[in-house]
Amino acid sequence: MSTIVTDINQLDLNGTYTYADYLLWQIEERLELIKGKIFKMSPAPSLRHQKISGRLHLEMGHFFKNHYCQIFYAPFDVRLPKKDSLASDGKIFTVVQPDLCVICDENKLDEKGCLGAPDLVIEILSPGNSKKEMNEKFDLYEETGVREYWLVEPSENAVYIYVLNEDGKYIGLKPVTATLKSSIFPDLVINIEEIFQQ
Repeated sequence: MSTIVTDINQLDLNGTYTYADYLLWQIEERLELIKGKIFKMSPAPSLRHQKISGRLHLEMGHFFKNHYCQIFYAPFDVRLPKKDSLASDGKIFTVVQPDLCVICDENKLDEKGCLGAPDLVIEILSPGNSKKEMNEKFDLYEETGVREYWLVEPSENAVYIYVLNEDGKYIGLKPVTATLKSSIFPDLVINIEEIFQQ
């Protein structure tokens, strides 16, 4: 029988875990699971990270207000089962908490969060998490079918957009430094300067 975990030291950081295990963790640290492996999230995001996230959420919230798609912000669990496996908690080895995500299929939403790939995922890079976002999560979002992935780079005041092609591979677009436009939501247009203002 599984027991509640209240301290990260009770976990084997090299072990392999499922979403069923994750549900028993009542730990202060924020954790994500990627392919069964524990990834510690950065401590509370910086003020700049929070400002950028808040502004993006506000802009996008207005856009999606009367839309069938919905926007969510962290902490919000996105469970990503393997493509050919059952989606029971004990068979899910990946749960992430993107900074922002847009989900258009209501059937993917439940009281626990999202089960399946969001349509759009936005991750804001921080000094402590950029390697994870740029490597593991890039591959993960591509494999699981996230249609569009934005990497927000505060130190460069730029957004990198990746769009899934017909072969299920990301195509990188020109870095955005002025007007941000979504490929999958063409009417969604955001002024980058307002997002990054100090």
